[in-house]
Amino acid sequence: LRKLEKSSKTKTPLRIKWGADPSAPDIHLGHTVVLRKLRQFQDLGHIVIFIIGDFTARIGDPSGKDTTRPKLSVEEIKKNSTTYKEQVFKILDKQKTEVVYNSAWLENMKFDGLMQLFSFQSVSQTLQRNEFKKRMENGKDIRMLEFIYPLIQGYDSVVLKADVEIGATEQKFNLLMGRTLQKKYGQEPQVVITMPILEGLDGKQKMSKSLGNYVGVSEMPENIYGKIMSIPDELILRYFKLLTFLKSEDIKDIEISLKKENPKQIKEKLACTIVQDLYNKKHAEEAKTTFDAKHTPGKSLDDRIKHIKPEVKKISPSQLKEGKIWICSLLTTIKATASNSDARRLVEQGAVYIDNEKITDHKSEIALSKSKNTLITVGKRKYYETTLTE
Repeated sequence: LRKLEKSSKTKTPLRIKWGADPSAPDIHLGHTVVLRKLRQFQDLGHIVIFIIGDFTARIGDPSGKDTTRPKLSVEEIKKNSTTYKEQVFKILDKQKTEVVYNSAWLENMKFDGLMQLFSFQSVSQTLQRNEFKKRMENGKDIRMLEFIYPLIQGYDSVVLKADVEIGATEQKFNLLMGRTLQKKYGQEPQVVITMPILEGLDGKQKMSKSLGNYVGVSEMPENIYGKIMSIPDELILRYFKLLTFLKSEDIKDIEISLKKENPKQIKEKLACTIVQDLYNKKHAEEAKTTFDAKHTPGKSLDDRIKHIKPEVKKISPSQLKEGKIWICSLLTTIKATASNSDARRLVEQGAVYIDNEKITDHKSEIALSKSKNTLITVGKRKYYETTLTE
């Protein structure tokens, strides 16, 4: 509160820090819980500093992990950094965001600087963090690099002179380290704000790509809508609180409605709101139409397809032999199936259509042409349109 008052009096915007290690290619809805809070600060006139942890990603944050993170290559980190930079602006205001890479100050840090930094924390203090306690109890390794991670992340706050840092509750140890180090370096310590961890689509574990219970912010609107419609009813209110910009009084109205109305209708509103925030109103309406068409019982294949926008998939001509591709290979290439054996099973079950014609022979060769896209239907809910790349 004191920092806000000072900012208001001096008309100086606060510097709000948020960092993310690009350990995966995509940001999911779990990340947007923090992003939405950052956007609220931006709407009040403050500056968000988004740190892409391209250096700290090489170490691996132990927060919330009972095992050491797998090591990433510099190439993987660089590739992931590009997508992070694009995806955060689905929520953040680009004009009020500074994007920095912590390799800029960490990569060439001299050894005497590192010795000074490491002298500010003891081994016994570091072992107090829950993740390390659990590992020791279970006889699991703790790497030296993981020991120094909080100090390295905390040093980012010193370099950037952050006023506020926001992160998930599991990041609390690292965030408080930023405060400690700022005091050691003679700076006013940052205010730490922790945000709740979002449960995944299963409603049991935290949202995580590795667990498969996530919604990527760059997924197709139809996929996002469909995934939100799949969440347990118990998650509806929590998702409204953490994944929308609705006011508290509107959330209270939804809470009351959930006790009286069919949860499906309220879940539809949630799905539309999230898609609209990430894309726009038109995409949200189209996503709803697609979902309804897929899930309305008793409709023929033609009736369902009529209202559905298929997912476009590109096929390289190099994958064709004399202009044709094996049906199982085609389904696996467009990721309609996980393997050729899965594809074969679906074909033999009569669940695969090419341009509305059922394919029953798993040995079929499908002709693809640059002059005409091919419509592929798998089951009742997967629709694709293939196009040949140049």
